[in-house]
Amino acid sequence: MARFLSLLRPQPFLAFTGGRKTSFCRMSLDVRAREVFAAAVEAVQPDTVVRHSIQRKDDSLLIDGHTFTLRHNLHLVGFGKAVLGMAAEAERIMGDHLQRGVISVPHGIQKTLLQHGKDQMLLKDKSCIRVMEGAKHNLPDADAQKAAESIKQLASELTEKDLLLVLISGGGSALLPAPVPPISLQEKQDVTRRLAAAGATIQELNTVRRALSLLKGGGLAHYAYPAKVVALILSDVIGDPLDLIASGPTVQSEVRHEEVLSVLERYNLSTSLPASVKDVLGRAGPRWEQSKEQSDRAAHALNVVIGSNSVALRCAGRRARELGLRPVVLSPGVCGDVRSVSRLYGLLTRYACSRDEPPPEVAAEVLKLGPEVGVQSWDLCRTMKVLSEGRTEGWGATCLLAGGEPTVELTGKGRGGRNQELALRVGLELRGMELPPNGPLFLSGGTDGQDGPTEAAGAVTDGGLWEEAKAQGLDVDGCLTNNDSFTFFSHLSSGERLLLPGLTGTNVMDVHMLIIPSHEH
Repeated sequence: MARFLSLLRPQPFLAFTGGRKTSFCRMSLDVRAREVFAAAVEAVQPDTVVRHSIQRKDDSLLIDGHTFTLRHNLHLVGFGKAVLGMAAEAERIMGDHLQRGVISVPHGIQKTLLQHGKDQMLLKDKSCIRVMEGAKHNLPDADAQKAAESIKQLASELTEKDLLLVLISGGGSALLPAPVPPISLQEKQDVTRRLAAAGATIQELNTVRRALSLLKGGGLAHYAYPAKVVALILSDVIGDPLDLIASGPTVQSEVRHEEVLSVLERYNLSTSLPASVKDVLGRAGPRWEQSKEQSDRAAHALNVVIGSNSVALRCAGRRARELGLRPVVLSPGVCGDVRSVSRLYGLLTRYACSRDEPPPEVAAEVLKLGPEVGVQSWDLCRTMKVLSEGRTEGWGATCLLAGGEPTVELTGKGRGGRNQELALRVGLELRGMELPPNGPLFLSGGTDGQDGPTEAAGAVTDGGLWEEAKAQGLDVDGCLTNNDSFTFFSHLSSGERLLLPGLTGTNVMDVHMLIIPSHEH
């Protein structure tokens, strides 16, 4: 293990302190952690990511190294939770070159954004973009289907002279339901719901979902032919796989019916399918008739990820540096059960805070946990090497950053979310360690500002959590068993540990932050 770590070198951007302690900062660790989280969220605001991804000069448009000529030929469609703000900024940039648009957004989002003072995410008066709200409770419904039909109609009317700008963010799949006729929306939902309940993987679910959809799996790009298609994507999926974000409406994906039937048979659903689904899957050939030229065009639609968890972490690291912390990015792909994730952060904290060389079994357990939480061994080794150097060379306080989307096993009926439960469990892992500013501090927050069915985005915790809860008569174990982390943090010290940024208008999964104070030498 030690030999493996010795082969690694710290990344150049980590050595910003030049081996010296950082300048003194009067801010508490709690305040600095919240500032860093705010910077992460600000970096992936819908208007910000669109503004940074589009360069307009006169009648030319530069996106991801590609130049497009504007001749009052631009049309816009979009679907997702952050699309309203993306569309508002796109309209500001494009001016009268934008001819018309249709976006499918969550039910009630315009009213909610207005209530939260997010006026910049709303369309201007007399906008040429039609806003259609639907998908209550993040489930596809009749309103979302009407929006999908309007988007399909707009795309189908375009010519080779037109440019279609497609805006996509998390939640887009539920906001773009267009079952292949004669399948009804309810029938399609029933099939996918039964698959999910049977334990199908996300890849298997998407294989079936694409086969039963007109617009997913490249369908939207197909209907927009022969227009040029450019998709700007705000990713809420680990690894930013283009075919999984909103089920890839602008990413060509071949659907083989025999593969779909194989998935359904695997979960014993093939014999109980609705007649409409059997009809569609029994058809020979692709979902749409197309020439070789059309197939090539769909395959070459330009798809650009303009915002992601990696972008948020990069900007968070920049802000951490400004606040006198040494940023270290572990991974943007943390996943798995919160129990395993909290254990990982607890071990990394003890590894970093050990006054002496930590026992080799600590590093061994960290590496063993890697596959369970979606973190590569290389990233874990690199991170531990940097933490070791921080301990032995006296560098300043370290800000370990990570992101992703852990999962919670529901065993109760309390109120909470994965970020608050993760913070609570990490607090237990840190039990007995020194309190800030001399001890570590942990923050976990959802970039959308809402963790589960609560108004909190997450929480901040440290080694004093257990004693603090005990002194206030709170039952930590009972709250965990009942998945009641929001109630716990609301009562603990009058809710001062809760992270409450309000609705952010964006979503690139979660941000985890572990601040480890410098060692005195």
